[in-house]
Amino acid sequence: MSLLEAARSANTAFSEIPIIDLKDIGDPTPDVQRALAKQIRDACIDLGFFYVTNHGISEETIATALESMKTYFSLPLETKMELDNTKTPNFKGYNAVLSSNNDPAGTGDMHEGFEFGWEALDDTPGALDACRMNDGSMAGANVWPDVPGFRKSLLNYYYAAVGLGKNLFPLFARALDLAPDFFDDKTRNSAALMRVLHYPPQRGPVDERVIGIGAHTDFECFTILWQQPGIQALQVRNTNGEWIDATPTPGTLVINLGDQFARWTNDVFKSTVHRAANRSGERRYSIPLFFGTDYDVLLEPIAGCVSDERPPRYEVTTAGDYVKMRLQATYGH
Repeated sequence: MSLLEAARSANTAFSEIPIIDLKDIGDPTPDVQRALAKQIRDACIDLGFFYVTNHGISEETIATALESMKTYFSLPLETKMELDNTKTPNFKGYNAVLSSNNDPAGTGDMHEGFEFGWEALDDTPGALDACRMNDGSMAGANVWPDVPGFRKSLLNYYYAAVGLGKNLFPLFARALDLAPDFFDDKTRNSAALMRVLHYPPQRGPVDERVIGIGAHTDFECFTILWQQPGIQALQVRNTNGEWIDATPTPGTLVINLGDQFARWTNDVFKSTVHRAANRSGERRYSIPLFFGTDYDVLLEPIAGCVSDERPPRYEVTTAGDYVKMRLQATYGH
């Protein structure tokens, strides 16, 4: 079945999110790779969301990052605001509760976050790995708070997640009936932006205009998300408009597609609307890493994803310009 035929037949409103085991991701056997790519293809065409197990990020790396996040977000607001992301041209640093608004129909997102990008993992805070940095609008130096261990623990997680993202691209290529190295020349300096997020508990009457993060799609090719076990918040909207819980499952990460893949595939791969609302009564933490292409790559539809019946649906733009536009809309600057 071709990609377009598969996309046309994917009309069933999903009620659950599949789990894909990556234990054989390093096995070069063609049949193994084809079988794994088939699972990813089905998930990407049907709903744009899936869990992965055996993803390669250790529990120790996750736990250390989580402790650093808790320490940082417990700081006084005035201390965190010293690195407010409105002070940087690349949106890196801290954003306060209600300072972002992902849903145009909302009035603010009930979370605070800290964002950064690629940086050399050495003993010099702020050191740049020049061979990995882009000239795009989100490139440039990170900013870091004076919190012992914060930078190192978060970069350790970042490197592990970037490694997973690099391993996923050949599978996405196979899922699109492309050569496994199709994305290699488009991801030499991949934009990989990571945020650590804290969702305070929301009590009282439910107001759909203010939730943890409003209904939105992500900007990049795909997102690698760790979500705190035991606290349900993330929901995915299916084709019937129903909100399906993406329940935190121990030992898994959530992978969801973003708008760059939707544009590249002319909506054959889905960038699905999702949101998060923390009604647990407890603090919630999560770590999304947004994995994209080099900033200068044109988001042109792949040949197998267009036809006379399915003409190109998007104006062509560069990956960097698209992400910059979305960030400006989110943060209002």
